[in-house]
Amino acid sequence: MDVPSDLLYTKTHEWLRREASGEVVVGITAHAQEELRDVVFVELPTVGKAIKQGDPAAVVESVKAAFDIYAPVSGTVPRVNEAVAKSPQLVNQDCYGQGWLFAIAPSSSEEFSRLLSPEEYARQIQASTH
Repeated sequence: MDVPSDLLYTKTHEWLRREASGEVVVGITAHAQEELRDVVFVELPTVGKAIKQGDPAAVVESVKAAFDIYAPVSGTVPRVNEAVAKSPQLVNQDCYGQGWLFAIAPSSSEEFSRLLSPEEYARQIQASTH
């Protein structure tokens, strides 16, 4: 199970990485993309959009179903990954790298305490697969 130790996670299978700029980059976890299987479409939020923690921010569609991607923290969207909109399969090929979805300029640092550590997320996945 691929759960990088330098990221934070949500219960709904999003990951986020804090950048030196203060932004956070958001994507879906290896577990989520494995469940989805072949991603065929990604709908990204608009740049400049204000989003709230826990609200739907993007949509990822596979051959099986469409899933909302929730904002792990509140803030504004400064940029999105246009490459993934053009080539949705990047989500399956490199979910923690080139398959990232969007960035957030966080409006509050206290929301980070509600996120899961890599260990907590790994336990959640193990519990759901047994």
